[in-house]
Amino acid sequence: MRWFGFGFNAFGQIYVHDKLIKGECSDAVKQVKVISPTELASHVDRSDCCLKTDGQIRASWSRRASLHLGGDSCVCLGGFGAVIASESCGISMKETPGCKDAFISELYLTLAFPDRIESWDLQKKEKTPSWSMEIKTESSGPPLNLPLVPGGYIATKPPFYRPLSPQLKAKSLALSAEHAILLSASGAVYTWGLGSHGQLGHGDLTSEEQPRAVEALWGMPMSCVATGGWHSVCISDGGDLYVWGWNESGQLGLPSRGLRKAPQQQSSQQAGTPCQDASTFPAEEPREGEKHEDVFISIQAFPALLDITPSCEIRAVSCGCRHTAAVTTTGDLYTWGWGDYGQLGHQTLISSDEPQLVEFFREQQMRVVDVVCGAWNTFAAVVKEEVACS
Repeated sequence: MRWFGFGFNAFGQIYVHDKLIKGECSDAVKQVKVISPTELASHVDRSDCCLKTDGQIRASWSRRASLHLGGDSCVCLGGFGAVIASESCGISMKETPGCKDAFISELYLTLAFPDRIESWDLQKKEKTPSWSMEIKTESSGPPLNLPLVPGGYIATKPPFYRPLSPQLKAKSLALSAEHAILLSASGAVYTWGLGSHGQLGHGDLTSEEQPRAVEALWGMPMSCVATGGWHSVCISDGGDLYVWGWNESGQLGLPSRGLRKAPQQQSSQQAGTPCQDASTFPAEEPREGEKHEDVFISIQAFPALLDITPSCEIRAVSCGCRHTAAVTTTGDLYTWGWGDYGQLGHQTLISSDEPQLVEFFREQQMRVVDVVCGAWNTFAAVVKEEVACS
């Protein structure tokens, strides 16, 4: 399996130029925007494990964590603070053998071991984790994946451990900066946190302090959940994709006035603030005298079925801050939403409110098997195989 990345690369999360490794950190060398899918290990030969292509990828805005499973399992970082440092943000390779899972935010890297959970402060050069807790692996049921841990979950900031009711029987959990979406063992979906953009899916814009079932999905078992800056998605057992929340950049794949009315207008968002508040963007209300034939959606407060392709089911989905990526069961990758950094993989900087096939992988006769979105970039895992779906 090989990993490719595209999109925001100001800190070398995707492509590390030889000159950048040598310390020549000019803006021209940094290659801020990678608009064409680029193999993570194809441009520079380094002995550390950060650029190997096996295992899994975890991504935040400025960093990428590579999780290598197997006998020599370890975790190492690429991106901010890890380009020319021999040790990634103080975390040495000798500290991570035996790690089974990882979860990264802008401030902390959380590692799961068979007997403990550790959170490392990425802003410090300490040789010990800033927080840890012992865990007892439950003998019954499948193993939990971060941020879930026995009895609760690990948050992106202190207090790290947050309890969950055992009645929820959590199977997986996706966290954004301000809201959460949980999948139960029965396939039910629960959300809580900030609801100002309809990202909780309850039909209103109110927030929830405790997990609340998304009633619109009740009775339709789901198999996967994901969350972006202010939007949420899930995949049903039948391979259907449901979306809800904010659609200012077309991240739901629904008609966006901002994209339809001004397709060439670029976002004024600046690097350094991965998910700005909605108040910094214009509302999508109809102007006086404007025709009402076209229906535009700024906020979708209820889950909506998104038909990506009639001939293929969806097997995996991931959300960036304002873009979304989905993999079909036949190995095609579709992306949509904000594209100012090339994070859609269409080799342009154009945003889209319609799911579009990433042609690169089909042209290279590669089958996409997984996708992971950072805030402003995308990582795809592929195998060499001709895609049959048309």
